[in-house]
Amino acid sequence: MASTDTASHSEAGKLVETPSDVRGPAVTAPSRSFAAADVLLRFLLFASAVAAVVVMVTSKQTELIPIPIPPFLIPRPAKFTHSPAFIYFVAALSVAGFYGAITTLISLFALCNPASYPRLLSHFVIFDVLLLGIVAAATGTAGGVAYIGLKGNSHVQWRKICDIYGEFCRHVGASIAVSLFGSVVLALLVLLSIYSLSKRIPKHSY
Repeated sequence: MASTDTASHSEAGKLVETPSDVRGPAVTAPSRSFAAADVLLRFLLFASAVAAVVVMVTSKQTELIPIPIPPFLIPRPAKFTHSPAFIYFVAALSVAGFYGAITTLISLFALCNPASYPRLLSHFVIFDVLLLGIVAAATGTAGGVAYIGLKGNSHVQWRKICDIYGEFCRHVGASIAVSLFGSVVLALLVLLSIYSLSKRIPKHSY
């Protein structure tokens, strides 16, 4: 009788016993092509931010402006420090350039050590999204001021200045165009990071 009970308990234990070595599907490391693309995009971010800042800060131009009293012409300079929007633009792009340089070096290190790439990627995507908002806001703000300088605004009697300060306006326009390219690069970095992280999510079959 006792042996029968022992056998039944043993069979019941076998039914509920789960193997201890059952594991989920292994998470594969991101492809090296993702890491290489990340390095390239971060270098492009650094280059575009530096180029935008250099072009903006060198956009100084001095012209003779007519006035109604003698000597009837006075020299008046135009430079980026005359506009708070352009100052914010230079500050934001300077931060983006510094961030691009640091993260490019870190991404190169991760490319040589693929095991550390996933952890870095999870941190990068947060700062990439934050910086994308900052750079996009700076680009839009500077673009709005530049458009008024190019076209003016007849409703509030703001006259255009690009017919006088042509070289200054060309510098500003080129800087904003390069900054727009940098914003696109940041958007691509965010998409790449999200896609790379999604590839690490284990797929379970039910």
